[in-house]
Amino acid sequence: MTAHGYEPPPVQRLTVLHDPACPLCRGLTSWLRGQWQLVPLEFVAAASPEARELFPGLDHDASLGEITVVGDTGEVWRGHHAFVACLWALADHRPLARRLATPAGLPLARAAAFAAARIRAVTKGPTRDCRPDACDVPARAAE
Repeated sequence: MTAHGYEPPPVQRLTVLHDPACPLCRGLTSWLRGQWQLVPLEFVAAASPEARELFPGLDHDASLGEITVVGDTGEVWRGHHAFVACLWALADHRPLARRLATPAGLPLARAAAFAAARIRAVTKGPTRDCRPDACDVPARAAE
């Protein structure tokens, strides 16, 4: 409980803003979709009309540059904090997320996010014209 006696509601759903033009982002999104989710994850293309409608106050250009997760309670996580939030939503990875969220674990989460950003920069190339059919990760049939 907070100092004012108000306990914020628990997060019931997370929206992951991802860049569908990025092979690494598509791979991560596919992996997240295949995990057992304790907190449902929804995926919306970063800076898309849908994302802008859902989250009008968000810096959408920044969400193209790093993973961004928005909780249904209004919290916004970016970069390594967003990575930890995604892991926290997963049944098999919540214990890891709790360790990464500690002062001792955050440098490791930051390093993982930095490594992912470097891989993303290399695999995405200099333009945003990555074709969805060029990705090694197959699209889910239900989508």
